[in-house]
Amino acid sequence: MTELTPLHHLWLTETVRLREEHAGALDDQEANRLARAAGGDLASRIQHRALTLATRDGLREALGHWLQGARLAVWLLAVLAIISGAGLAFAALGDGQRPVNVFWALGSLLGLNLILLLGWALGLAFAGEHSASLGRLWLWLSEKLARDAKAAQLAPALLLMLQRRKLNRWAVGTLVNGLWLLAMLSAVAILLVLLTTHRYSFFWESTLLGADAFVAMTNALAAAPRAIGFGVPTVAMIEASTRDVYNTELVRQMWATWLVGAMLIYGVLPRLLLMLFCRWRWRRGQAALGLDLNLPGYAQLRERLMPSSERLGVNDAAPAQLHRVESGAGVQHSDGALLVAIELDDQHPWPPALPKGVKDAGILDSRESRNKLLEQLSRFPAARLLITCDPRRSPDRGSLALIAELARSATATRVWLLQAPPGQALDAERLGDWHSALRQLELPFADCAPMNWLETGHD
Repeated sequence: MTELTPLHHLWLTETVRLREEHAGALDDQEANRLARAAGGDLASRIQHRALTLATRDGLREALGHWLQGARLAVWLLAVLAIISGAGLAFAALGDGQRPVNVFWALGSLLGLNLILLLGWALGLAFAGEHSASLGRLWLWLSEKLARDAKAAQLAPALLLMLQRRKLNRWAVGTLVNGLWLLAMLSAVAILLVLLTTHRYSFFWESTLLGADAFVAMTNALAAAPRAIGFGVPTVAMIEASTRDVYNTELVRQMWATWLVGAMLIYGVLPRLLLMLFCRWRWRRGQAALGLDLNLPGYAQLRERLMPSSERLGVNDAAPAQLHRVESGAGVQHSDGALLVAIELDDQHPWPPALPKGVKDAGILDSRESRNKLLEQLSRFPAARLLITCDPRRSPDRGSLALIAELARSATATRVWLLQAPPGQALDAERLGDWHSALRQLELPFADCAPMNWLETGHD
């Protein structure tokens, strides 16, 4: 199962809140009990409750599927960005059979990138919330690749959670700028390969602009590359670069260096800096994420997770060991053996003779008795628990849910299916239903009391 980070905990909590908001309250009695037993402030109890419900209802597993789909979607978009960058380089230079217009080549390499970069920056500055098309495509791909119907609830919850702290802009910004950075690096790499393996001639031409204007534009674009050591064409080289003048080897090398330097300075560097900035803002904002306890879905949980008597009263000192139990396999420091019965009638004398050290938890025949025992077991789990059932009753959903909940509060659990009272017989089909249900719960069962196991832990 996916290891959860603090962001994942918040994400699952928000998903459970949205689910309850649209579909009504969930059956959360066990989750509330475990959250109260775990302790902590209200926010931590709400998250504990949500994690229990998410694990029970498959949302945690769906989150793992969604994350796998999201990673695969990023890889697919990265491959697309690399291919697109390579395509830009091939389109700008061609096959070397014809001379290359330097400004047309530079515009082909940088034009779309700079236009979209300007659009992203203006949207970030003036629109407040910016949802880039690449971000929406990534979310759509993540959901499709997750291949889990329950994962459809995760994306809306993530967006709502991030929008409250305006973090979605930085998450999308990291993705968008990162993908464009890959595209620009791919274009530079292919540009270097083509310039190394092909002989290109460069020229400039314009109907409206004269040589002076072209020289001025070229020098302006060359200022930054020149500052970090890239070679740039001289004025004489620029003026000589027309169709009517033969390109010397030095002129070709200078134009090639100018083109690569412009790509690095105006294509790669801005995207790299913006990606790092968005990533920094994302990490800062992520560390400050928390639950908005004023939301109706969380506010109404306060009394259930932090009862007034617990919040305001003076409690006894906590016992030396409080155990947070989610499953029998994870119970630590449990102790003692316990016998409990579920809805027995007076035809079965109760309790039977018990070995020394085994405690009788009585007969659970009301909601109050069940809750009382569950609260006790959540604080002091049993090492061995024997649950007694009357197989003359049908194994209904409520009884099986209670058996499963009790089993999660003990290190080891067995079920004792009582024999029929004298003069009566068990229904074979109903007994088979019990066996089938207990096998699904993966609980061992027997038709005679395993008192030796209950006392010693050995049969």
